[in-house]
Amino acid sequence: MITGLDHVVVLTSDIEAAVSAYGTLLGCAPSWRYRGDGAARALFTLDNTTLELTAPDGDGEAGSRIRAVLAEQGEGIASLCFRTADITKMHRRLDRLTLKPEPVAAVESRDDTSGARMAWQRTRTSTDATRGIRLFFLELSAERPRSAVSADAPITAMDHVVVSTADPERAAALYGARLGLDMALDRSHPEWGRLMFFRCGDVIVEVTSKPGKADETKPDRLRGICWRVADIDATHARLAAAGVDVSEVRIGRKPGTRVMTVRNGTCGVPTLLVQPAPKLATAE
Repeated sequence: MITGLDHVVVLTSDIEAAVSAYGTLLGCAPSWRYRGDGAARALFTLDNTTLELTAPDGDGEAGSRIRAVLAEQGEGIASLCFRTADITKMHRRLDRLTLKPEPVAAVESRDDTSGARMAWQRTRTSTDATRGIRLFFLELSAERPRSAVSADAPITAMDHVVVSTADPERAAALYGARLGLDMALDRSHPEWGRLMFFRCGDVIVEVTSKPGKADETKPDRLRGICWRVADIDATHARLAAAGVDVSEVRIGRKPGTRVMTVRNGTCGVPTLLVQPAPKLATAE
């Protein structure tokens, strides 16, 4: 019933600084901005998902929650929101799975610049039931506008988002058996531990577990984002020229891929860029 990863929420203490930093990183402009309930939000919508930057902005319930999370955890990824075509059926399924979903709520926002309106229905599961990861589920009334490209060699899409766990078996049961995501890879290595890839539309939810015995009672954590680029050398040159601290381009773990690390300007989110392996030509 999940059709894709609709968006990833990143919390920040300064919305304007975050918009500027991610505008530089992604090479595009936010496609939607709005304020309300004590929070300011900016959305960057790419080929396959949306990045939502959220910051406290005045008084309101949402602003109070954001300040509390920032005080406890600092800036970084706060939640994942999955898309569904039928929120009512999704809610029933989550309830049957004992994930304790909140009642479905109707939400609307108005873009600060254009005045256009966007509506959706959403629910969220109990964080205790999802091992500490905030998971939302959403049905949009219409597609979001795409972000306009503002620089050469932009980031085109999200490749994967990383979840760290001390209990890989329970994580596999949550994302695979219970939420119904397709497990595309399950691999272990003595040096870097266990990796599980769950397909979610055109994005991968990567679940990682370090080698050795860990405290299985520790909550899972949202760790980082990997963005997809078409020409990593061109993107490297653009970001370096803009003053972004980036590593050298190197060979990725997956054969044929090339990657680099972004060390600043990400609101505390560990960030990797990847150029996928070239597709093999097929005979006609």
